[in-house]
Amino acid sequence: MSKDRLILRAIRREPTERRPLWIMRQAGRYLPEYRKLRENYSFKALSQSPELSTEVTLLPMKRYPFDAAIIFADIMSPLPALGVEFDFNPGPIVANPIRSQKDIDLLIPPDPEKLGPEVITALRQTRSSLPEDTALLGFCGAPWTLAAYLVEGRGVKDFPTLRAFAAAQPDALSSLLKKLSDAMAVYLINQANAGADAVQIFDSWAGILSLDDWERLIRPHLQTLLEKVGDAGIPRLLFLQNAPHLVDAYASLPAEVLAVDWRINLADAQKRYANHAVQGNIDPAILLHGPASTKIAAKQLLQRVKPTGHIVNLGHGILPKTPLESVEALVDVVHNEKLE
Repeated sequence: MSKDRLILRAIRREPTERRPLWIMRQAGRYLPEYRKLRENYSFKALSQSPELSTEVTLLPMKRYPFDAAIIFADIMSPLPALGVEFDFNPGPIVANPIRSQKDIDLLIPPDPEKLGPEVITALRQTRSSLPEDTALLGFCGAPWTLAAYLVEGRGVKDFPTLRAFAAAQPDALSSLLKKLSDAMAVYLINQANAGADAVQIFDSWAGILSLDDWERLIRPHLQTLLEKVGDAGIPRLLFLQNAPHLVDAYASLPAEVLAVDWRINLADAQKRYANHAVQGNIDPAILLHGPASTKIAAKQLLQRVKPTGHIVNLGHGILPKTPLESVEALVDVVHNEKLE
């Protein structure tokens, strides 16, 4: 790992010549090259093939000078090692949703070598193909977000079955979250060993619980996961989605970078959580309107948020209908900011 890569210096809150930039879902459907691949391959086929995953990871890097590539995979990729069967339509569809402790007991204690081996291979291949000064990011789903799909069976609004399960069977939920947090810690450490410079933990469904329930049910397991990854010396980016009421709680967890969606005032977060780097957080919908609107939003973000310890990104994944010119405009604004 090269500690001089721009994004790693930003994570350490060191002065940089400019802010680093990458985009969530940057290797995705807004790229015509990706859409071309999808004419021949399903999402599952792309994510399960190390060669295709590597190819897709590198697609945006050939177009744009992003400061980090993020491996093309799915948050569900490591779960077959636990005996979980799933497909995509278009999001994850779990064959046998969890309904009781008995179902949790049937989960296989994962062999570390079987936790997303295709992802690990793709990371190695990608690292060997990237320029030396470009960082490579790994990722996983947070235990709660993975549990959302395992219990609900698919992504649905507000996950009512999951919330009912959490209320009726908190001990079973805790058992499930422990298994997931243990597995994800190993998975992320494996990713770092394969070439990932840092890892992002996505808690996409963070916001569906109250703060009290989150503290009681979720915090202990997310804390354990983050501590294990930190103890291995791996920089951690923690992303929470649609959870303004939980930002203080997430900021108290052990992670170097707090990544938030567009609903959060990032300048305020930077002041409040001065021991963190921050990431984000332009509304992805703004890019749909074209390069002029994108430039305005990007310049406003740079004016509001101090440069030290700021990684520029969107507040969620880039949307499929985003014009390429908008991405070019974002790159242009960030790259032309001159820092002392």
